[in-house]
Amino acid sequence: MSDQNTPDTATIIANCLTDAMIPELPNHTTGKVRESYDLPDGRRIMVASDRQSAFDYVLSAVPYKGQVLNQTAAFWFEETRDICPNHIISFPDPCVVVGKRLDMLPVEMIVRDYMTGSTETSIWPMYQRGERTLYGIDFPEGLTKNQKLPGTILTPTTKGQAGEHDAPITPEQIVAGGDLTQGQWDELARLSLAIFARGREIAAKNGLILVDTKYEFGVDPESGEITLADEIHTPDSSRYWIAETYESRLAEGKEPESLDKEFLRLWINDRCDPYNEPIPDIPAYTLMEFSGKYVQLYEKVTGKNFEYAAMDRPVIKRIRDNLAKEFPEYF
Repeated sequence: MSDQNTPDTATIIANCLTDAMIPELPNHTTGKVRESYDLPDGRRIMVASDRQSAFDYVLSAVPYKGQVLNQTAAFWFEETRDICPNHIISFPDPCVVVGKRLDMLPVEMIVRDYMTGSTETSIWPMYQRGERTLYGIDFPEGLTKNQKLPGTILTPTTKGQAGEHDAPITPEQIVAGGDLTQGQWDELARLSLAIFARGREIAAKNGLILVDTKYEFGVDPESGEITLADEIHTPDSSRYWIAETYESRLAEGKEPESLDKEFLRLWINDRCDPYNEPIPDIPAYTLMEFSGKYVQLYEKVTGKNFEYAAMDRPVIKRIRDNLAKEFPEYF
């Protein structure tokens, strides 16, 4: 950050958006990162907080994270709207999106191009444990961490409720269990692969590798169309590596340079077993470093300079002011 008016680190961290509860708005729900409000007219207001989650826990707040997520998603929704309709209506604040409320489908579509990951639903830990059939896909012997897979794969998961882990599932189980019809699965698979291919292409032009990602879809209650929702190709839902150094670091047995929250996962894994031990407090300088990675990804992906929203007062105050202009009937 180079703006001479930027407040100091302590002020920035103190003003992060951790609680986006706005009592004037109806039908509030809380997710790991977002606060949502369902309006009676079918619109949904989603506020992207600065909360940072990993290993299915909210760990801390990262400055500007909500703004980066929201504006990165806005870029990608626009870049893929010719492939699949999305839920976007407007962006009244850097951290807020207004979307159309959908009937959400109960499966997260995970698309992968590389043998990697560190969470319990990632393919590398499973493969390292000796498993060779993952998500219904047979894998050969001899694969190593971070190498490119022979082809792009789909590894869907169920959606864990608050405090619960997502769980691996196969397409056959999804259909047999009634979560999706065969036609819905086929359409989700087609759309997911097409959107990922677009993301991979644009990322490559900007010196990035789109390693893997997560998509969520719903059904438009009016048109019946499958519609892309939530977020897309953000550093929370996707893994990005720096293309220029990937091959050399792979040859040296080093982790790829990443621009996503794998940075935080690796930091935690170096200090504890996050599934069985308390996670240590994350120092301010690490949170600011992580914030810089988010901003760097936004700029690298979009080709735009990131415009830092003011952090000299609590972010929630700015959001309330902007929502009051957009929805005066509630304020």
